[in-house]
Amino acid sequence: METMRDQIVARIERLGEGKAFSAKDFLDIASRTTIDVTLAELARKGTVRRIRRGLYDMPRVNPALGGTLSPDIDEAARAIARRQRWKIVPDGAWAANLLGLSTQVPSKIIYLTDGPNNEVPIGRRSIVFKHARPKVLAGLEGKIALVVQALRHLGKENVGTREMEVLRAALTPSERKNFVRDARFGVDWIYEVASRIAEETA
Repeated sequence: METMRDQIVARIERLGEGKAFSAKDFLDIASRTTIDVTLAELARKGTVRRIRRGLYDMPRVNPALGGTLSPDIDEAARAIARRQRWKIVPDGAWAANLLGLSTQVPSKIIYLTDGPNNEVPIGRRSIVFKHARPKVLAGLEGKIALVVQALRHLGKENVGTREMEVLRAALTPSERKNFVRDARFGVDWIYEVASRIAEETA
């Protein structure tokens, strides 16, 4: 019979390399004490990595260098948001970087949130959670929210053929349709971008 510990380990293995999580991600399986003991044991063995108190990840390995890579900042931010029950959206320059629209990593990695202002050190970097008014976050969900924030950062004049191709590759056909639907009541030029992406893939 599979124990609660086995179920926790199995879920972590299904997550895969680079995924971040906290004890709260396993509360449907076991008690907090059992989860904490299991995660501490796995961290001692090197199966998981303790990023900071209460936050872990499955470390990614670089085959060429033979070492582990730094924690995935976006994964860590999402794990923190789940634990705190916050809604978050990557802001501006970071959103553009995550989508591949920019290779520049911003000096400050900012997430808009319905939670309080907070700064959380992760490795050598820090994640800044910036409280935003409900109106700012309204209607923004998942990949579409990421795209909207990135486009706002770039500005209309900086969205050309390359940017269109990157966004087209980043969005599934259903996400493109949702982007058009959600952008209809927003900024005109962003709606035009959404429409062009959807039309050219029809």
